[in-house]
Formats: sequence, structure tokens, C-alpha cells
Amino acid sequence: MPALILSLIALVLTLGYAVLLLWRGRSSLDLFALVGVLLACATLEIFDGLTLLHPEFLSGLKRGSLVAEGSLPLLWGLFSLTFYRQGGLSEASRVSRWILFLSPLFLFFATFLPFDAFYYSPDFAEERSLFLGRLGYYFYLGLLLYLIFALVQLEMTYRSLARIYRWRAKFEMVGVGSLLAIMVVYYSQGLLYRSIDMSLMPVRSLALAAAVMLMAYSRLRRGEAVKVRVSQEMALRSVVVLAVGLYLLGLGLAGEGMRYLGESSQKTLFVIVAFLGGLVLLVALLSETLRRKTRVFLHKNFFPHKYDYRAQWQNFTNCLSEARSDEEIQGAILKFFAETFFVRGATLFMRDGERPDYVCAACHEIDFSGYRIDEASPLVRYLLEESRIFNAEERRGEGGVAEVEILLALGGSFVVPLRFEERIEGFLILGSRIDPDETVTYEDYDLMKMLARQASSILLSLRLSSQLAAAREMAAIGKVSAFVMHDLKNSVSNLALVVENARNYMDDPAFQKDMLETLDNTVAKMKGLIARLRNLEEKAELKLEECDLAELVAESAEGLPKKSITLTGGPVLCAVDRVEMGKVVLNLVLNALDATAGEGPVHLDVGADGMAFIRCCDQGCGMAGEFLRERLFKPFETTKPKGFGIGLYQCRQIVEAHGGRIEVRSAPEQGSEFTVYLPLDLRSS
Repeated sequence: MPALILSLIALVLTLGYAVLLLWRGRSSLDLFALVGVLLACATLEIFDGLTLLHPEFLSGLKRGSLVAEGSLPLLWGLFSLTFYRQGGLSEASRVSRWILFLSPLFLFFATFLPFDAFYYSPDFAEERSLFLGRLGYYFYLGLLLYLIFALVQLEMTYRSLARIYRWRAKFEMVGVGSLLAIMVVYYSQGLLYRSIDMSLMPVRSLALAAAVMLMAYSRLRRGEAVKVRVSQEMALRSVVVLAVGLYLLGLGLAGEGMRYLGESSQKTLFVIVAFLGGLVLLVALLSETLRRKTRVFLHKNFFPHKYDYRAQWQNFTNCLSEARSDEEIQGAILKFFAETFFVRGATLFMRDGERPDYVCAACHEIDFSGYRIDEASPLVRYLLEESRIFNAEERRGEGGVAEVEILLALGGSFVVPLRFEERIEGFLILGSRIDPDETVTYEDYDLMKMLARQASSILLSLRLSSQLAAAREMAAIGKVSAFVMHDLKNSVSNLALVVENARNYMDDPAFQKDMLETLDNTVAKMKGLIARLRNLEEKAELKLEECDLAELVAESAEGLPKKSITLTGGPVLCAVDRVEMGKVVLNLVLNALDATAGEGPVHLDVGADGMAFIRCCDQGCGMAGEFLRERLFKPFETTKPKGFGIGLYQCRQIVEAHGGRIEVRSAPEQGSEFTVYLPLDLRSS
């Protein structure tokens, strides 16, 4: 018979895989439970196959199948609670342990209760069906519930695995899940039609063979996955799966009950029950209060801790990282607190600058805008002195904190302080609880404090960043002022030289001509400075024109003491901004004069050597090597007692804007040499 051949193949594969597990596997409870499941399935195949071959020995052979089925609740329960789970049964919840503890009753009933209480079949040899007695019906109903329990537990385990380990365990989970699923289908048919149809045995055998091959492939080719701890979030998702499974099971039982009604009203009543049941299930799954009660129930009965702190911290961090502005960050904090603790909104109060009170900075669902709370108020003193979360509901009617009634009237329940060192920088007011019957425990307060610490660090960082931005704006204003003052200082220096020489050469027509040119140049520079200040936000553009560098250097040095300055070199053509490059030459010459106490000598040289260059040399005080390496060309760094440290920084900016560079050689008491290199105009030879 093909059915018996398929059953024999499944039997050989199952026993072979069980032996392989015992031979190669590590000794563990989940391994022995899996081997037990495989042996029970193999025993079921043996006795069901013999029952089909020898129907005359129905009661004796089917008793062996019944005993194998009676061991399935214990074996599947034990396997699902230990498979890939850290801690094994020690981490299982109290409810799960009780479910496992009651499972041996199935084996006891299957072994010792009369066979006729389970089945009756007057013509089994022809129909291959066993009708269920009352005890048999409830036996398989309980067995089906245990199979669903095992499916839910395995689904939680698989969801808790990391992605890389899901890849390893995928085929093993598919194999185990398919075996459980076919058993659910097989026994649900028995409940629906109140009979065990032995003609479905080939389907069960095929599923067993496929499941064993998948499990063997997973273990031998991909290895075992790491053990995990099942999070509460996974448990909540599996509660939804369990609810849907029980709903479908209820429909099956209702369908069985409808068979005893009249044919005309049977379908109508079944559709009504199915619709109303589905509607109730949908409303229940969408109820926030029910979800919260489910979480509390899971905490009390399935988990040693109410919250998965690692997951909460990660979710809070991800929530904050998605915000792009101060308002979004504040809103994200309030929304996360409201969703985590199932309260109807939240409000953020922050210190109003240096003033001694707190103002409403952001609201979510509840509105405290317009309220101010003084730092000397009893509420703030309580938060500061007690270092605890204020529960307004517990203090209803008590004296000492005048804000209690206001908080309760506006929908507040908890006040969570945002501390920094020994100071209250702000606090969160959480709205009323969605489930008022829920007991608030130390774990709620601990999580509030942990999230408050992270929130306070984020909010203080925002405040510090705002203060830093303001400080940078002031620094930028100071920087602009320093540049302006530097240009003014250079212009004043030129005018001071003119005034000093005018005392001796005022009647000299040549001096008068030079003085007017110097005044014209100074006025032009001042006008340029004013124009730049008007367009401060715009990047200055160079006005390049072809000019002779030797002529440019000579013009820039006009008005300076000629006895202290010498100029050598021939004409060199370059495309430069005359005004900006004139500033560079003037600044280098004035620095050289300052280094020599205004006495000189200062030597200027213009030439070309692959690139055009302007060289300024002096024999002044010079600079140390450390200053050259670390401080030269940096703004506000200078060796002059009354200098601003702006000139050389500005010079390098201008030269680099022309595509050139500045090189420096200097030593203490040996003078300095600054060389400005500029791209050479190829038309000059």
C-alpha cells in the first residue's frame, strides 16, 4: 500500500535523525525533548500503520497510538520552552510551568482509562474512521490546545533570534512548525467531525518526513543558532497570534455545535457567530487598555521584569535620533513617555533662563501652556529634596503640595524631575493613566528615572548648543571687528606718517603731491572697507587685472619712510586684485618695520622663478620655530604687544585666493623673510 510505504519512509527518517541527534548532539534538555518528540511520532506511525494492516486488533494497537499521543503535550511543551532559549525551564513563566506540569495527565488518561471511553468504530475495517467518545473528544481538544501553545512558544523564540541566527535556524523552525501545523490540522478535523480519519495518515507521514529532512539539513549544514531570551514585546505579539488561533478554534467548536441545529438555520447562525466573534476580537486587539492589561498580565505571570530595559533604551534613542529640530525632540520625548507608560499625554516644563521659575516648553495631548511654577514652590522642593517621582494621585487630599489639585484638575498624574547635578532643570508632567486599575510599581518609577536622565541630557545639550551658537555669533562679530580695527590701524599708521613728515616738508611741492596721493589711497581703502561691511554675508570676489608687481609694490610702499625701505627687481606681469594685493604688501612692510622698531632696513624684491614672487626681508627680532609651526597665520595670534594677530591671517587668505602661497623663514634676533608666490602671467618674459 502506498500509504504504508510513505509511513515506512517517514519512520526510517525519523528514527535515523533521532539516533544522529543522540550521537552528535550536545547533552541538553531541548535535545532530549526533541528526540522524545521524534520517538513519539515514530511510535505513532508504527501503531497506526499496524492498525491499518490488522484492524482486527484495533483496541490493542490503537492503545499504543493513544499512549504516543498522550506523551505529545509533555514532549512538545518541554521542547518549545527550552528550544534555543537561555536558562531553559528556569526562565519559563509560572503559567508555562503549570501548563507543563499538567501535561502528564494526558499520558495517564491514555494509559489507564478504558479504550471504549475514547473511541468506538463498528466498521473500522471498511471506513478507516474512529468515532470519538466524550472522553476522546475532550482528550483531543486538550491535545490541540497544547499544540497551539507549542506553536506560540516557538514563534516567540524565532522572532527573538537575531537576523543572522534566524538564517541558521530557519529550516529547523520550518520543519518543526510544519510538523506541529499538520498535527493541528489532523486533530482539528477530528474535533470538527468528531472522528479520527485514518485515511489522512499519508498526509501526516509526508509532513513528518519533510520536517525531519528540513531539521537534519539545518543542523548538519548550518549549525545551531545562539540561545536567546524572549522579550516581552515578542510575547505580546504572540498573544495576538494565540488570540487569533483560539478564535479559529472556537469557530471550529461552534461549527461542531451547529450540526445539532436544523439545516435551515445552521448556516445563518454560524455566520452571525463568526461575525460577532471577529468583531469582538478586533475591538479587543485595538483596545489600548486591554493591551496594557495584557502587558501587566505577562509581567506578573510570564516574566521576572515588567520592562525590557534594553529595548526601551534603544527605542527611545531611535525616537530621538529621528527628530530634526528642538521642537521635534521635545515632542518625541513627550510622545515616548506617554506611549511607554500608557498615559493620556505629557507636558514639559523647563527653567526660564536664569529666572527662578519654570514655564511650559512643550505639550502633548494635555495643555499646561501659560502656567508658571516657581522654584520655591512645594512641588519643586519635593522633587529636589526627595529625589523621587511625584505621584499626584497618591497625594490627593494631602497637604504640603499646593499644586496637587491643579495637576489632577488638568489631567496630570506623575511629575518626573529632570535633574542636572544638584539642580532641577525641568520636569515632565504625565497625564492620567489609561488603565486606572493598574498598580504602579518600582519598575515604572525606575524606567521613568532612566528615561528622564537621558531626556535631561538631550535637553541640556540643546540648551548648550543654543548658547554655543550665540557665543559663536559674538565671536564672529568680534572677528569682524578685529579685521576692521586692523585695516583702520594700517590706515591710521599711514596718516600718522604723513602728519609726522608734514611738520618738516609741508612746503615741499613733491611732498604735497605725495601727501594728496596718500590721502586719496586712504580714503579709497576706507570706502572699500565700508562697502565690504555692507555686504558682510557675501563672499568677497577678486577683481583681477593685469599689472606690474614691481609697480604695485612701489605704490604700496609710498608714504612709508623711504630711507628705511629698498626695492629691487624688474617688471613682472601678474593678474591680481590691486587693492587686495596692495594690502598684503603694506602689511608685510609694516610688520617688518615693527620688528625693527621702525628703523629698518626693510628690503623688497620682485622677480620670477617659475612663479612670480614678492619678497620682504628685515633684520629685526625674528620669530621662534615653535611660533612659526603652531601659531603663525592663525587669527588673534601675534608677537606684538599691541597687535591683533589679524594681518598675516588676512594676507594668507588673499594670497591663497589668488592661487598662490606664502613661505616664511625666520629665527630669533636674525630677522625674517616672507615670500609671496603668485601664478605667473605667461605673457611676461
